[in-house]
Amino acid sequence: MIRYSGRVLGTLRAEWRELHGRYFGTIERFDGNAVEICEQISARLWTGDFYKTSLGHFDFFWMRDFGTVAESLTRIGQGERVRHTLKWALKHWRRSAGVTTCVDKYGNCFNAPMHAVDTLPWLLHSLVVSDYRLNKQERTFLERELKKYCKKYLDTTGHIRPIKFAEQRDAVIYDRSAYAVSLVGRMAWCVKELELDNFPYYIGKYQDELITRYWNGEYFNADRTTDAFSAECALFPFFLGVIEDKAMANATFDYITNHNYDDPFPMIYTKQPAAFRYHWWMTAPFMPQYEGNTLWSWHGMFYLHSLRRFSRPEFKKQRERFAKGMIEQHKTFPEMLNKDGSWYYAPVYRGDPGMVWAAMYIDLAQLEHAS
Repeated sequence: MIRYSGRVLGTLRAEWRELHGRYFGTIERFDGNAVEICEQISARLWTGDFYKTSLGHFDFFWMRDFGTVAESLTRIGQGERVRHTLKWALKHWRRSAGVTTCVDKYGNCFNAPMHAVDTLPWLLHSLVVSDYRLNKQERTFLERELKKYCKKYLDTTGHIRPIKFAEQRDAVIYDRSAYAVSLVGRMAWCVKELELDNFPYYIGKYQDELITRYWNGEYFNADRTTDAFSAECALFPFFLGVIEDKAMANATFDYITNHNYDDPFPMIYTKQPAAFRYHWWMTAPFMPQYEGNTLWSWHGMFYLHSLRRFSRPEFKKQRERFAKGMIEQHKTFPEMLNKDGSWYYAPVYRGDPGMVWAAMYIDLAQLEHAS
């Protein structure tokens, strides 16, 4: 009963903060250049126990968001805080008998907007990139979670089952997205690195699936039945190192450039929003184009890090455009903007300021300076 109450309370609190933020919240602005703004945001997001997801209504821990920045935070010298956050989250998940997408400051563990296929993969990824040392109790807990994960999300051959679940673009109802396959592939690699039991599949299975089922010669199709471009599906096989083929990466970057997905700056989620099915509460009239043709700072970061990794000539220009248009223009690190670069407002939602993803820009700037 206590576990159930915590999940209900955590969810209700998150929903209330979202609505309150839309009409009564403020957007805090910071002075300085892009790096200085991001450094101030990153410092403010540390609570002493965990990294909040934003300086707005996302004042709780979200495994997906934290997972995407865990490596960057570690590289910029915040490894101890990363590991402390993971220990804090694991403690609460063990008490609630399961890994959830979110944990609030009171220790309430809940799923938003629903259970997600990428939560456990992002957790294992974070443990690996931060060099976290699992104790016996944590190891036992994770192996139990892996067993539950396989039963819930995978068929008997290790492929993702055609069921509904949340993922990065959680407004959309996918049919086994390329993003989801990439995350399971990354998890397969992390399981071996962490020497965990109860996940018998190898990364090669998911690499083969991406190449044979999703690759169309220019980018990875969004899912099994939709050949439209969606930023997270196109970028994550490369961003996570699941696919390291330079020719495939270059074809994707060429497609992005040729079709202006980096205009006015990186990057637009999709220019084919009508090709996808959406959860009714995350589209018009409530949240029109929330994950449609909007500009997401998250994907700008994945794109810029990938450009740098594959030594693309447009990297510096695109980084500068992102810094000026996304960060310095708004003096914060916005969740997302309208396609014209203005702040996103909808009847029940406002784009959040001060996202934890800012750590990825600090990391990118340091990596560029070092090279």
